[in-house]
Amino acid sequence: MQTNLSVADFPDERRNRILKRLEKTGRVTVRQISQDYAVSEDTVRRDLKELESLGLCTCVYGGALLKSPVPPDAGQRRGLDLSRKDALGLTLASLVQPGQVVFMDAGSTNLAAARHLPDREDITVITHDPAIAAALVAFQNIRLISIGGQINRHVGAPTDAAAMRAIQDFRPDLLVLGTCALDAEGAVSAFVYEDAEIKSMLVQNAKSVVTGLLNEKLGTRAPYGICALADVATLVLEADAPADFTAQLRPARAAILHAKNHI
Repeated sequence: MQTNLSVADFPDERRNRILKRLEKTGRVTVRQISQDYAVSEDTVRRDLKELESLGLCTCVYGGALLKSPVPPDAGQRRGLDLSRKDALGLTLASLVQPGQVVFMDAGSTNLAAARHLPDREDITVITHDPAIAAALVAFQNIRLISIGGQINRHVGAPTDAAAMRAIQDFRPDLLVLGTCALDAEGAVSAFVYEDAEIKSMLVQNAKSVVTGLLNEKLGTRAPYGICALADVATLVLEADAPADFTAQLRPARAAILHAKNHI
C-alpha cells in the first residue's frame, strides 16, 4: 500500500539532512528549513537544539552555524561573504564626517568600510589592522596612522602590550568597532580576551561608536564582553536582518541603519 510519508515524518532523517546542508553551506535558517521540509519553525528549532546538544552546530538567532573546532582566523574571514560585508562597509563609511579622527578597529567588515572611505585631506584614520592600513596606503589624501605590534592571527591585528599602550593614548571622534557577537540583551562581545580589552578601551575613549554586523552574529554571545549596545551610537545591520530581533534592540536607543541589499 502506498503512503504519503515524507522526510517531515522522520525526525532522524530530517536532522541528518539538516546536518548535511550545514556541512555544505556552513549555516541554515529556521525559515528555509521549515519551508523546505514542510514542518513548523518550532520543530526546526528543536531539531537544531538536538544537533547543538550533540556538538554538531551552534544555534544562533534565526538558524544555526556549523560547529567548527577551530574558529576561522582573520585571513580566512576576509574571503567570506564579501558582497554582504561590502554592503555593510559602504553604510559604515558613509557615517564618517569631514574633519574627523577615526579609529578603524580590526575586522573584515571594517576592511570593507575602509575601502569606501572618502579620500579627504581632513580625515585621519588610525588602525592597528595591517590589512586596513595596506588598503588605505593607496589613498592620496587621508592621513593614516598605523599601530604596530605582534599580530594575533585570529584577530588579524596586534593585541599585545605594545599595541595596548599605543592605542590607549588616542581619543578618536569616531570608532568603527569590530563586533564578534551581539546578544538579545544588547551585550557586545568578542572571542579573544586581549581583543576584547582593546575594544573596551577604544569604546571608552571614543566620542562616538558605530559597528556593523552580519545576520549570523545577531543573537549570539562570545566569551568576553566589550560593552553594552547603549554605548554604541549607530548599529548597521544587513537589509534582511530579522525584524523581531531588531525590535528587541530598540530600547537601547542606538540608531539602527540597514545596509542596501548586496548583489
